[in-house]
Amino acid sequence: MVEPSSVHEDFTIDLAPEDFAQHYAKQKAMDISYRNHDSLVIGADTIVVLGNRILGKPKNATESYDMLSSLSGTTHTVMTGVSLQAKSLEIDHTFIEKTKVQFKELSNIEINYYIENYEPFDKAGSYGIQDWFSVCVEKIEGCFYNVVGFPLSAFYKEIDNIFGT
Repeated sequence: MVEPSSVHEDFTIDLAPEDFAQHYAKQKAMDISYRNHDSLVIGADTIVVLGNRILGKPKNATESYDMLSSLSGTTHTVMTGVSLQAKSLEIDHTFIEKTKVQFKELSNIEINYYIENYEPFDKAGSYGIQDWFSVCVEKIEGCFYNVVGFPLSAFYKEIDNIFGT
């Protein structure tokens, strides 16, 4: 079951990107865990980082254009913080997964086409690697599913470390 948390991210908080993603993943998981003591709750927070700048979700087409323009021709890092919380089992475990993504040089036509046709306003960094935008990705180093929004392989490893198989 998916249950959205009531936690809202504050991008003015003074945390390194790795800490930011883990902080909000944990806050989201704890928010749900307080209401579901007997459940294993999984919270995740994915961010796009260019240099030390965190790119969240764009509020409008202008912000989307600015984000995609800044990512054009660069390599950035996608970070997903994942937190496992289970009050009744005394589980409080949070980790981070990082993937490097390299974009080709993007033309204004490509950026505008993407924004107009895919409306990426609900995506960190203003793109989805799993949709049309995949043609703009030259290379990834790390977990593809992390860029989609949830690092499956790392999650399986962490679950296996906690519960064993």
